[in-house]
Amino acid sequence: MRKAVIALLVVFGGFWMVTDPHGLAESAQTAGSNGAGLTADLFTAMITFVRELE
Repeated sequence: MRKAVIALLVVFGGFWMVTDPHGLAESAQTAGSNGAGLTADLFTAMITFVRELE
């Protein structure tokens, strides 16, 4: 089942790349930006937590 889901995602990504490459690029850029923002928020929260322990 897991391999089927992965294969389906790869096929969907390939189809999206062929039919709408600009939309795929925008989505990837947005996802990367959001991921970086969440990572920064996580580390900021961890630093604040450790500082409050002192």
